[in-house]
Amino acid sequence: MDTGLRAVRARVTGRVQGVCFRAWARSEAELIGVTGWVRNERDGSVTALIAGPKGKVAMMVDALWEGPAAASVNYVATEETDLAAPPLRFSIQ
Repeated sequence: MDTGLRAVRARVTGRVQGVCFRAWARSEAELIGVTGWVRNERDGSVTALIAGPKGKVAMMVDALWEGPAAASVNYVATEETDLAAPPLRFSIQ
């Protein structure tokens, strides 16, 4: 049965660390209405897990392409993921 829910893992590359990307992502996720988390990676990228209704997840992925004003996003790679239980909120890790 299709519940209309979706979860994706996104890897964002470019100038995305040191520009408040994680705080911005949490704020956007709360506005859009998705849950998950965001974290910095050692290679300078940012990884996010986004879960929620399909349309809202797509909106959040689109937002990642923009990022905060100080960011310069080069690419957003996504992959579908299965979650036993979606997170209850969006957090910074």
